Order: sequence, then C-alpha cells, then structure tokens
Amino acid sequence: MKLLVDMNLSPDWVPLLTSHGWEACHWSTLGPGNAPDTVLMNWAREHQQVVLTQDLDFSQLLYTTQQSGPSVILLRMDNEFDPASRDHVCAAIALAETALTTGALLTISGHRVRLRHLPISPIS
Repeated sequence: MKLLVDMNLSPDWVPLLTSHGWEACHWSTLGPGNAPDTVLMNWAREHQQVVLTQDLDFSQLLYTTQQSGPSVILLRMDNEFDPASRDHVCAAIALAETALTTGALLTISGHRVRLRHLPISPIS
C-alpha cells in the first residue's frame, strides 16, 4: 500500500510508515505546499495512494463528490506523533489495509477507530 502524507503532518511520518512495510511520501516532495486539497486528492487517485491527513476537508470532499477513492486516513488527535499515538495509528492502518486498498475512510482518534467504505452514502 502507498501512503501520501499531507502537508499538515510531519515528514517524520514517512520513515515510520516505511518501517512498517508501506511505501510513503510527503506531499512537500511532490507538489506545492499551498496546493488545494482537490489537487492532492486527484494526484493520490491517479497514483493509487492513500492520503494520511488531519484535514477534515478530505472527508468532506469524499462525501460531496461521492467518489470511491482515494482512500483517506483521518487523524483526529492532538499529538499524533507521540510514541503511543504512532503505535495506535500504525496498528489501525494495518487492520484496515484491505479496506483502504479498495476504498475507505479510516478515522483514528484517541482510542477509537472508525472505518467507512467508499463512496460515503448520505444518511437518510
């Protein structure tokens, strides 16, 4: 699985993710830091990458466009890079890997993980 780390997360995520066996790159090495979220999403979709972010706009884009990709991992933590949080995030990604390769929104918070398959259906 290939992961694209958004600008709002530290590039330090890249070596951590690769140490767990995933390919990873930080958006700062690929495009402008001020690129709109849609540019990053389109790039991730074209290159079959999963977006790792803290930006809620990515989940909103998935909902409004009703697209089945790219998958997004949304981190909802204050200190996402402390050792316990890193372990929690990597464990959640590993458990959700199959779903992420087929299209999913994985939301990871303190001790909670939520997985939604794409496209996201409106609540009726």
